[in-house]
Amino acid sequence: MGSRRKARELALQGLYALEFGAPSVDSVVREMYRLAAEPPSEDEDLATLVRAEGATLQFAEKLIRGVAANKDAIDQLLGECSTNWKVPRMAMVDRNILRMATFELRWLEDIPPKVTLNEAIEIAKRYGTADSGAFINGILDRVAAVTKSG
Repeated sequence: MGSRRKARELALQGLYALEFGAPSVDSVVREMYRLAAEPPSEDEDLATLVRAEGATLQFAEKLIRGVAANKDAIDQLLGECSTNWKVPRMAMVDRNILRMATFELRWLEDIPPKVTLNEAIEIAKRYGTADSGAFINGILDRVAAVTKSG
């Protein structure tokens, strides 16, 4: 797994924590760095999930902070680009993958849109439902088109 994919997965965990009531973006980021520095040795699956360093952690932090800072604009764009789906009614995993990818498409011009879309779809297939990949693909295609033209 590449470092950017790992960062996206870490950011997804952070965004999930924020939706479940983590006190702040700063607390989520601090916990991410703490876990990365001291992975739990008794649970190798969890350790693999949170173990990261350097650029991976920095990119994950950039995604978490970027989504949090632009959440209203991102959700508005997602609402405009999703047919028959209100953002709050989307599955939490799908919603946060869409938010991350929308942030990348809109504000991180150094990442090719095709890479963002492919990564989002792969992460959705891994963490979402059987339909998540197609759902994310459909909405992100519209987000990418609006972002490119706007």
